Amino acid sequence: MTTAPVQEGFPRLHRMGEEGMLIEFGDRLSMPVNAAVLAFRAAVKAAGWPGLQETATSLKSVFLRFDPEKLPHETLERALTELLASHDWLAEPLPQGRRLWRVPTLFGGAAGPQLDEAAELCGMDADQAVRIISETPVRVLTIGFSPGMPYLGQLPEAFDIPRKTELNPHVPAGGLALAIRQMVLFPVGTQTGWRWIGRAALDVFGQQAEQPFPLTAGDEILFEPVSQDAFDEAWAKVEAGQMAALSEVLA
Repeated sequence: MTTAPVQEGFPRLHRMGEEGMLIEFGDRLSMPVNAAVLAFRAAVKAAGWPGLQETATSLKSVFLRFDPEKLPHETLERALTELLASHDWLAEPLPQGRRLWRVPTLFGGAAGPQLDEAAELCGMDADQAVRIISETPVRVLTIGFSPGMPYLGQLPEAFDIPRKTELNPHVPAGGLALAIRQMVLFPVGTQTGWRWIGRAALDVFGQQAEQPFPLTAGDEILFEPVSQDAFDEAWAKVEAGQMAALSEVLA
């Protein structure tokens, strides 16, 4: 597992209004911090505390919503403090049950018109960028912004490129965009400041799909390059509400 120095003053516990609690594991994203978030959330869920109503994660924190009449603030804070002290969360393994997704992806051209620009900023050509991206399993770091939309990472340091200074007016559903060593996969047509590099045959918010929300934070994705014809066939399945990507449980 990748290691990282403990960020001073973390983890931090915050009350969020009358029914919320936030546990921060760092002030910046790293893969160990994100892994700690995922492992801690799994441990909280496994604890099964009465009155705990919801858990959610961001890139570097866990949010809990609870019923203070069944689970008073002081009781929850004590339980969380004890749980935080019980493990070195930055060294904990990721939760069981995560999946690896293999997603047919069309890079460049009309499906990713800013691939060349992004690759140049990374100090490589488009073919090299696609090769590295397609060989790197990226973790679903968190899901947010739009329903089902994953933030994916981290890519190698060469991909630490800034967002654009102006918006892409429209990236379609399935659009794959790149910035700051991360990628995002859009569920619907979206404006974005991230560079649009490809299109992936996975509906992350399929209201009529077999799996409306297929991804879970902690899953991993391999974006596998395919031809235009193969992508068109895969995308036809997506539009029919079928699953074009393959998945398997990670050991």
